[in-house]
Amino acid sequence: MTDSARDNVRSGARSAPGTRALDDIDRKILEALQRDSDRAVSEIAEEVKLSSTPCWRRIRRLEESGIVKRRVALVDRRLLNVAMTIFIGVKAPRHEMRWLEAFRALIEDVPEIVEAYRLTGDTDYIVKVVVPDIETYDAVYKKMISTLEFSEISSSISMEELKFTTAVPTRYA
Repeated sequence: MTDSARDNVRSGARSAPGTRALDDIDRKILEALQRDSDRAVSEIAEEVKLSSTPCWRRIRRLEESGIVKRRVALVDRRLLNVAMTIFIGVKAPRHEMRWLEAFRALIEDVPEIVEAYRLTGDTDYIVKVVVPDIETYDAVYKKMISTLEFSEISSSISMEELKFTTAVPTRYA
């Protein structure tokens, strides 16, 4: 075991292979950025008890390492008239790369599809769609089934959003 790995075990820090462990200040910076990435570095520095330059360097290092992938604006879906959320469970007709590539192309081509995941278990894929109404969802559904073959598609309309966050826990880093 290397000295840095021993130090990480002693401190309770964990990191992905090939990356350095984050310390408490890095985690606090990430938490601050996840709450509001538009804040001034000086505000974040004050919150994490650093001066601005070292805080800025740490933020740059988090960005350069890929831990901070990008900064985005979160929009109010209701104000953009796409308040309806529908989850679509998909079963593939066959498990082959050609079908998967076509599915990837389809979900990239439909802007109403905002998230998609490949799963284990009975459902092969789950897709999250945001639309203004059921008629728009029906158009998305028709585009999907006219573009690609599916064994099964099952849709569930969200009645209420109980929790939504883009922030991930930092305590495991």
